[in-house]
Amino acid sequence: MNLPLRFAVRYLFAKKSHNVINIISATSAVGMAVGTAALIIIMSVYNGFDGLVRDSLGNVEPDLLVTPAEGKVFVPDSSAFDWAYRQDEVFNMCNVLEENVFLNYDGRSGIVKAKGVDRVYEEESPLKDHLRDGKFTLHKGDVPLAVVGAKLAYTMNISPRFVAPIEIYFPARDRRISLSNPASSLEMVKVFPSGVFSVNAEVDGSLMIVPIETMRELLDYNEEVSAVEIRISLQAGTAGLSKIKRGLAERLGPGFRVRDRFEQNTALYKMMSYEKAAIFLILVFVIFIIAFSIFGSLSMLIIEKQGDIQTLRSMGATSRLINRIFIIEGWLISVLGLVAGLVIGIGFVLLQNHFGFIKMPGGFMSTAYPVILHWPDILLASAAVLAVGFIMAFVPVKTGIRRLS
Repeated sequence: MNLPLRFAVRYLFAKKSHNVINIISATSAVGMAVGTAALIIIMSVYNGFDGLVRDSLGNVEPDLLVTPAEGKVFVPDSSAFDWAYRQDEVFNMCNVLEENVFLNYDGRSGIVKAKGVDRVYEEESPLKDHLRDGKFTLHKGDVPLAVVGAKLAYTMNISPRFVAPIEIYFPARDRRISLSNPASSLEMVKVFPSGVFSVNAEVDGSLMIVPIETMRELLDYNEEVSAVEIRISLQAGTAGLSKIKRGLAERLGPGFRVRDRFEQNTALYKMMSYEKAAIFLILVFVIFIIAFSIFGSLSMLIIEKQGDIQTLRSMGATSRLINRIFIIEGWLISVLGLVAGLVIGIGFVLLQNHFGFIKMPGGFMSTAYPVILHWPDILLASAAVLAVGFIMAFVPVKTGIRRLS
């Protein structure tokens, strides 16, 4: 142990002539511990909600979405799709025809997003794991069926147990709107409700899944789709996703857009990143305010140890050595608080993750508050606390020792 550290440890744990210095030092360490623990816990909770949102979007949105650069629909006859289908990284591919439509059911009406999907989606959709009622099936013989979001089903009183059909309307492309008889300018198809799913409030209140053949009949299309959805196997990971995305973009050319899940929700993910950064900065600022007590305790300690400082100088100690002693002591307060805070914060997160003893009110998307511990967050929080502690130790020591010179 080098000389400045030995003196710093001795001064930190030695009994002071003024008990208030011990109290302030202990309070500083406790405050830093509480601040560090709060930083770890709140960031982990935010990571949990972030993961929850990403998982919920993953149930509705594909890993890759291929859409035309111009226009709304296209015919998926490119060899690029044949190439993608043959790749081991691709779990499945689904043709989609999506449009906002007018819905009428048992006297209730509204505008919703109707998503027409093919048999692949019907058989392998992740929404199957989120059914609240009924079955995830879109065909019963030749009768088209529909699966609707829970909020939409509640608003329009739709139930798989009822035999009344859902009427879907859309303006006919080859007819003019008639003011005297508006209904004559609309195409209409009927589907029967088969199931109700629940993912999140936004999707649950606006989405209805129907067979793609029904949507083509409604919109008067033959083989056109509005998008091709591609899901990547879990084993392929981000490397496999990047390979398929790059290969499709090269083969399809500038006439198409190939977007991953982040690019499909750029605004949402950016907002979440900004919110996380803002929360981190606010908590660091709180820790900075707490650390002002270190400033006070060190200033008082330097005044108390004037005699020791003069003795050290008479023995040949340089100002730099004396500065290091008191800076290290102030920093040790932050280190002790950091270690205690990390133990409390990480321990709390691990216990919550395992036992889920703190429940969410209403249990909307998860029964317990979700927490995810990211080690980069721990390293960043540790670096921030140590930096704040160093600043709060450096400033009073530099000014205090200079005054005694």
